[in-house]
Amino acid sequence: MHKKLLILFVACQMLVLAAAAQELNARVTVLSNRVGTTVDRKIFTSLQQQLTNLLNTRKWTNETYKVQEKIDCSFIINIEQVVEPNIYKATLTVQAARPIFNASYKSAIVNYQDADLTFKYIEFQPVEFNENRVQGNDASVANLTAVFAFYAYSIIGLDNDSFSPKAGETQFNKALNVVTNAPEGKNIAGWRIFDGLRNRYWLNENLTNSKYNIIHDVIYTYYRAGMDKLYDNEAEARGNILQALIQLQAFNKENPNTMILQFFMQGKFQELVGIFKNASASEKARAIEILSEIDIVNSSKYKQELQ
Repeated sequence: MHKKLLILFVACQMLVLAAAAQELNARVTVLSNRVGTTVDRKIFTSLQQQLTNLLNTRKWTNETYKVQEKIDCSFIINIEQVVEPNIYKATLTVQAARPIFNASYKSAIVNYQDADLTFKYIEFQPVEFNENRVQGNDASVANLTAVFAFYAYSIIGLDNDSFSPKAGETQFNKALNVVTNAPEGKNIAGWRIFDGLRNRYWLNENLTNSKYNIIHDVIYTYYRAGMDKLYDNEAEARGNILQALIQLQAFNKENPNTMILQFFMQGKFQELVGIFKNASASEKARAIEILSEIDIVNSSKYKQELQ
């Protein structure tokens, strides 16, 4: 009896350790309002669950993450049309955030909409990813898991960068492997240089190109030397964040119209306004000048909120 209890205890401990090992705490939502009534909507519930399992139970790195270290992220698939039977065209919104030291606040590290998701799905088909066979046997089926794997690696890489200088390199190279071996086929886009200026190819290119190494310094400075120090020393933290923005401004002048700049700034307006709201007049003026240049979409809002 005692032996059985011991075995049960060990098994439970192993399950706890396994649950704590994975890197992501992901939530997947599939929106199918635009899909006609000829398609049974319950298949999207199955898809939602299978993708959630893929993200949360697969080991994406060799590192062991504690429960509290898991990266909170969400993936929203908005299906726009049925291209062919069992083949869907959708947009994918990817969001991820990391906790800020000594605060209940979480700061976004990813807030991006991918407009090029076309995939094949038949209810209960295997939803698996093999980094050695990214293309799979059916390109439309493989494209779904390739896209999710790409963003899983990218999220982990960006999160690592935010805690330690250039610590995301391994994961960005994993994402590069997905890009290099991505499925090819009818209606599949977003993986190639000629698929546009804002896609998975360019995001990964910007993150792995040694010419753009300063971006990784910006990410680390903004989060670790900036956001994480706001509670202990707001003035110093704000100065470090301003320094990160100055670096970003210089980067943009040397490398105009890169995807990574827009990617980094996406969804940061309210956060940055909050950071500089209590800054000195000179710091506010400098922040307005820089932010109006690197976040043109919100230029007038920065001037209005920080005057």
